[in-house]
Amino acid sequence: MNIQKTIESLEKKYYTVSYFETKEEAADYLDSQIDGKTVGFGDSNTLISMGLFGRLSSHNTVYDPNQSEDNDGFLEIAKKCLLTEVFLTSVNGMSETGEMVNIDGTGNRVAGSLFGHDKVYFVVGTNKIEATLNDAVCRARNVAAPKNTKKYDLPVPCVTAAEKKCYDCNRIERICNALVIYYRKMNDIEDVEVVLINEELGY
Repeated sequence: MNIQKTIESLEKKYYTVSYFETKEEAADYLDSQIDGKTVGFGDSNTLISMGLFGRLSSHNTVYDPNQSEDNDGFLEIAKKCLLTEVFLTSVNGMSETGEMVNIDGTGNRVAGSLFGHDKVYFVVGTNKIEATLNDAVCRARNVAAPKNTKKYDLPVPCVTAAEKKCYDCNRIERICNALVIYYRKMNDIEDVEVVLINEELGY
């Protein structure tokens, strides 16, 4: 894992990059940067582990689907997240060559990261970094997706089989309905910032 190469590659693809050694430092930074805004969260264990909902809610209007109690509430809040000024999420894989990868089942995470906001933050632990784009896709499919599926205790092969990997199943419960590769910053979002944290965070 070459962190400096990854940062340089991301910058060449027109991302703003901030680097922190700890999630506490990164949380302090985001808390200082986002003020008086409407903020939407993608479904991200990284953001949960950083306690960002509580911190940002004290001086912003924050919508986080994970604050809902059921699926209907999740979807209602997720739709509000698509209309906010700022959107925060993470990724399932990142390459040293500057591409990022996300897998989504409902679509709210990838939809919110692609269009419609003044600013998007990708908050990413260095455990997501792989050497190549192919490796990042492999990580997203065979590491992140099975772990995320297990969180919801879904009856799909990547959870129930002995070997935890993607079986490209056709179960209605699968969460791998879309795979998005971010080759570079989207044109119509003025600022997309990658907040890279030198810790193992999320899936």
